[in-house]
Amino acid sequence: MLTYRDFVAALRDLGLEGARVIAHASLSTFGQVAGGAETVVGAMLAVCDGVMMPAFTYSTMVIPPTGPPDNALEYGAADDQNRMAEFWRPDMPVDPAIGLVAEMLRRHPRARRSQHPLLSFTGVNVERALEAQTLEEPLAPVRVLAEEDGDVLLLGVDHTRNTSLHYAERLAGRKQFMRWALTPRGVVACPGWPGCSDGFQAIVPRLVGVARRARLGEAEVKAVPLRDLIHIALGWLREDPEALLCRREDCPRCRAVRAAVAR
Repeated sequence: MLTYRDFVAALRDLGLEGARVIAHASLSTFGQVAGGAETVVGAMLAVCDGVMMPAFTYSTMVIPPTGPPDNALEYGAADDQNRMAEFWRPDMPVDPAIGLVAEMLRRHPRARRSQHPLLSFTGVNVERALEAQTLEEPLAPVRVLAEEDGDVLLLGVDHTRNTSLHYAERLAGRKQFMRWALTPRGVVACPGWPGCSDGFQAIVPRLVGVARRARLGEAEVKAVPLRDLIHIALGWLREDPEALLCRREDCPRCRAVRAAVAR
């Protein structure tokens, strides 16, 4: 069974003492962890100077009957989903798809949360990053953390969970999408919705010599400097506008990106 000390030691081995990180985690990949998600959050806060995680809330999303073209969305086909949509509120739980660790961080007494109704972030001692987010720039927290020489921390997950690669896509001018969220003041349009991340593992060979790795129980933990990650991904996207797209023929977002490139 893994303990708090095991996580602290692994994070220190990755050189994250005093670092500022955007973390992505899957607790189940580690096997048994004494104290569960609370242990992981406690270890990150003990080692790192600042910790941020996605706190996305997909349950607030609604789909209108009409909207902009080429938006990788079937309009007027989600009546049941719309009826079940929840109003955004600051204390909403993190979507289960993001994981238990992010929800535990959100509930930490010192944690703050940004106010995006779909793509919020939560964290401790990352106020500048959280405050930078707007509806028009949902990934601004990643930008600010990169400016502060932060790192991406992947705890038992691969790059398909690496939100920071979406920021590189945006910098490269890759097609973005529009989504809508239900809020107390009505339905709000949310531009800058990112594309598919299923192809993001293709970045791994390009990070050799940059990514640091450590083994922890049944899983691997990885750290990558944000500036290097963004620089490498941005350079590749400029060379190959279809880089990092997935290969599924039925993926509407990747299909829309390829169509935009062709035009």
